[in-house]
Amino acid sequence: MNEKYAPAPSLEVSDWLNTDTPLVLSELLGKVVVLHAFQMLCPGCVTHGIPQANSIYQTFDDSELQVIGLHTVFEHHEVMTKEALTVFVHEYKLQFPIGIDLASESGAIPRTMNKYQLQGTPSLVLIDQCGAIRLKHLGQLSDMQLGNAIGRLLAGG
Repeated sequence: MNEKYAPAPSLEVSDWLNTDTPLVLSELLGKVVVLHAFQMLCPGCVTHGIPQANSIYQTFDDSELQVIGLHTVFEHHEVMTKEALTVFVHEYKLQFPIGIDLASESGAIPRTMNKYQLQGTPSLVLIDQCGAIRLKHLGQLSDMQLGNAIGRLLAGG
């Protein structure tokens, strides 16, 4: 583990889409992980974040990089069900694994979102091959900025 970066907390997910087996960060060591936190009713997620995550998934080799979507619902809980998300994922033709953030027992902020101290959606987290958080960003990040950051991590930087 790189001592100057915080280790990525484990994902607390109630269910998965687009994967037969749950993804566990400790089993992804050696790969760069792009964690994209989104809500299906978030305009910035739909117009920028989700297409960007999908582009990353289609561009990079999965032996080096793993894209994970995290549907993290902190508002409109009653309409953002697993069934609605399944339809959304099908309609947008998303193929990368998507975990449904586990609801909190004590508040509106889901567990993984809280552990990562995410401030909203879309949020992007880059995790290096050693399991350390190297970038955490709320809102839009340009393709060039993100590509540069991913390239540096893949090169071992």
